[in-house]
Amino acid sequence: MDTSVSEVAERVYRLSTCIPEAAPGGFTFNQFLIDADEPMLFHCGMRALFPLVSEAAKRVMPLERLRWISFGHVEADESGALNQWLEAAPNAVVVHGQRGCDVSIRDLSARPPRGLEDGATLDLGGRRVRLVLTPHVPHNWESIVWHEEVTGTLLCGDIVTSAGNGPACVSTDIVGHALQAEKMFGAWSGGPDALPTLQRLATLAPKTLAAMHGSSFVGDCARALTDLAAGLGELFLERGEAR
Repeated sequence: MDTSVSEVAERVYRLSTCIPEAAPGGFTFNQFLIDADEPMLFHCGMRALFPLVSEAAKRVMPLERLRWISFGHVEADESGALNQWLEAAPNAVVVHGQRGCDVSIRDLSARPPRGLEDGATLDLGGRRVRLVLTPHVPHNWESIVWHEEVTGTLLCGDIVTSAGNGPACVSTDIVGHALQAEKMFGAWSGGPDALPTLQRLATLAPKTLAAMHGSSFVGDCARALTDLAAGLGELFLERGEAR
C-alpha cells in the first residue's frame, strides 16, 4: 500500500490509501489537509496507517505546522490515529462539535479538545471553515461536517462513500456510486433527520464534496446532495426504515 496526494481544491489536499481487501475493487481511506496559515487536518485515519499517511502529509507541509485536527465522528478510520497526530504536531488542537467532545473526545484525546456549536467558524488564515452538526448522518450521534467557504469544499466524511480505487476527483455519477455503496454496507442510520440534513447541506451550494471513501466530486454538489436524498429515501422505504 501507499498513500497518494492530490489537490482536490485550491490548497485542499487529499491523502488517500487504498486497502484492496476492504471491498470489491478496493476501498480508499482519505484524509484532507487544508494548507492555510493555521492548517487543518480532517480525518486522522487508523493507527496502522499513520506511518504512511503522515509521510504523505509531509509532502505538503511539516507536521509541526498543523494547528487544527478534526474528523466527522469517533470511529477507528476517522479518529484512531488521533493521539499519534497530536504527538507529531505539538501545537495542534482537536476541534469538534461540543457533543462529540463531551461524549467521547475529551476522554480519548491526549490533549483537551475545543468544542464548538453548530454554525461556528474557524478562521484558518486564508481559509475559513464552518462547522455543521449532522447527528446520525450518516451515522453516530456526534457526527459533523465542515464547509471550507473560500473554495466551497464540503468535508463530508462518509456521506458520499463509494467503493473502488477511482481518481481523486470525478464530475459524474457520485450519487449512483454512493447508493451502490449503501446497498453494500448499510451504513446509513435511516433516521428521520437523514434527508432533511442532506437538504440543509445542499443549501450551502458547495463546489466540491470531499469524500472520505472514494473519489471526491466536483460539480453541481447541491444537485448531487438533493439527488442522494431522493435515492436514499427510496432505499429506506424498501428497507422499511424511518424517513
